[in-house]
Amino acid sequence: MKKSTSIILLAVVIILFIAPLVMYNGYGEDEGYFGGADDQAGEAIEETGYEPWFSSIWEPPSGEIESLLFALQAAIGALIIGYAFGYWRGQSKKED
Repeated sequence: MKKSTSIILLAVVIILFIAPLVMYNGYGEDEGYFGGADDQAGEAIEETGYEPWFSSIWEPPSGEIESLLFALQAAIGALIIGYAFGYWRGQSKKED
């Protein structure tokens, strides 16, 4: 791969990352930007008058704890997937 091609690809990636930040600079979640689909789905369900069948056994005391548990779950999943790919790669190299 030529050096100029690598530089062009790097520039395109940087532009793709920076463009949304520049376009929506100053807009926040209050204006509806950067809101997730979970929020929209929750609002749509609440409008129908749905009543949950049960409540949670335990609810995290804060949003930070909830984020921590989500990150921990993602890390454990990544470790399992990484181990599986590493094992698969090692077995294929062992056969060669």
